[in-house]
Amino acid sequence: MNNEKGENLMKRLISLTALILFVFFLTSIPLFAESKQETKVTDAINVIDEIMAIPEKGIPPSLLRNAKGLAIIPGVIKAGFIVGGRGGKGILVVHDADGGWSNPAFISFAGGSIGWQIGAQSADIILVFRTKRSVDNLMKGKFTLGADASVAAGPVGRQVEAGTDIELKAEIVSYSRARGLFAGFSVEGSSLQIDDEANWAFYNRGGVSTRDILENKNIKVPGIAKKLQEVLLKYSSQAAQ
Repeated sequence: MNNEKGENLMKRLISLTALILFVFFLTSIPLFAESKQETKVTDAINVIDEIMAIPEKGIPPSLLRNAKGLAIIPGVIKAGFIVGGRGGKGILVVHDADGGWSNPAFISFAGGSIGWQIGAQSADIILVFRTKRSVDNLMKGKFTLGADASVAAGPVGRQVEAGTDIELKAEIVSYSRARGLFAGFSVEGSSLQIDDEANWAFYNRGGVSTRDILENKNIKVPGIAKKLQEVLLKYSSQAAQ
């Protein structure tokens, strides 16, 4: 009899322990986990914050203020042994008529290079579109940097003379923050393409066009997109001070 009571008590303890562990497991799961797209927008915010945190090495605010569009691609991976390759995903925003920034549209970034190279590298890339033509060409489909629009490394620092922007001939200027074995990170020859599936998932609207997203036509915008707009406006507005 005592053995039977002991066994029953043990079973109850095991059941109670299992119940406690199950409840703990449920409460440890976020109720509203970020989607891949929301995480990508958060990463983009962190990239622009970190690059602009050091004024001497940041993007000149005047360049941001006059930009027609901006692409931010966090964590692009580049790896190579003789033949190199790179790829990543990011977001595209454009300046609106009121001087603010649009909703983000998602893009993919890919490319390859031939040459003697060994190593691996992760880089955050920002592309500043200086002409409306370059933005429009990207929205039409696959877009190759250096072929469909000229690209060059951008100037840095708040003390850059305003005339520098005029002297730059490139339609797109690039910035990268890299960590790894490669000495530099050239974006020329890389391609950009609108990621429709990511757009549809983020806005929960299948078939929504990139133009409708950027022009905010009947779009329900997630909160993280608003935060991105506020951060970009903060940095681009500094040029007007």
